[in-house]
Amino acid sequence: MRSPSTRTVEDFSSALFCRGRRGPTPRGAMLVEGLRMAQAFAHDPVMTEEVVSLFAPVPAGVVVDGTAGAGGHAEAVLSAHGRLGVLALDRDADAVAATAATLARFGDRAVVRRARFGGLREVVEAAMADPSGWPASERAEPSVVGVLLDLGVSSAQLDRPERGFSYRTTAPLDMRMDQASGRTAGDLVNSASETELAELFARNGEGRFAFRIARAIAAARPIATTDRLADVVSRAIPAAVRRRGHPARRVFQALRIAVNEELEELESALPSALDMVTTGGRVVVIAYHSGEDRIVKAAFKAATTGGCTCPPGMPCVCGANPEHELVFRGARRPSAEEVARNHRAESARLRAIERVGSRR
Repeated sequence: MRSPSTRTVEDFSSALFCRGRRGPTPRGAMLVEGLRMAQAFAHDPVMTEEVVSLFAPVPAGVVVDGTAGAGGHAEAVLSAHGRLGVLALDRDADAVAATAATLARFGDRAVVRRARFGGLREVVEAAMADPSGWPASERAEPSVVGVLLDLGVSSAQLDRPERGFSYRTTAPLDMRMDQASGRTAGDLVNSASETELAELFARNGEGRFAFRIARAIAAARPIATTDRLADVVSRAIPAAVRRRGHPARRVFQALRIAVNEELEELESALPSALDMVTTGGRVVVIAYHSGEDRIVKAAFKAATTGGCTCPPGMPCVCGANPEHELVFRGARRPSAEEVARNHRAESARLRAIERVGSRR
């Protein structure tokens, strides 16, 4: 999540808002390509001060924002650090339009591209090869000094019923962040076996009722709309459990993660990010879901050990040569003040790592 919602938001692991929250139209909203950004991609990025601070020590060069959303983090980094440029990426066409509007005032210091962050290496290499496609910075030659990944779904996507992310409205079962390609949630719901659906729901924390929900979905197929799926899931769950919150929340979240291959994208992007940052550069990741955070934690641990296989506490004799160090141990959480101001930030977990060795 990178934007405040003006409606009720239900995805509590990647987009945490208190129920019933209402929000005013943000100041400075602009019309871009016929879309009112105040409604489509109003931005209130999580842990902005921490992100800006973490990129303060990096050398001059370009920070790659792999999940730009509405451009809030990128705008803050560019405003605070004049020696840096930003290459902002997002797979959602509306997000790209919003980011372009947000970053327009920075001129050639900001370049915005529509791309999946899972293909980070290819996108960055293509941009470096095109003089007009690489952001300007105080460093003459193309150099990546930072990578930022703010994971999760955007409230702007949840707020537009036609995108199919929300179980509270009637819409086609879509859930694609990039509506130009890929299978929809409807394709998955209506073609996957009961076992495949149950395993998907179980991996997302719906272990107790995963098979029960999968069986109900299979019996009700074909299912074409979000409200129909939400009703099927709700009826499959005992009434006592339904009183604790809408039972479709985790099901919709699981389908969204699968449709957009979010965990696979992250697993693909992290090795590229760690390898491409120059000495003194940093990789910063904000995760909202336990599955995302586990992947980040494991990747950072492997990078800081260099693949060392020696017993813990013993001198390394296996020849490992780690080139990264954690900026701080564990994950940082948003401040109490930020959570009080913006409840969606409560589930955020921020991790950061720095490249300390020379590039091969």
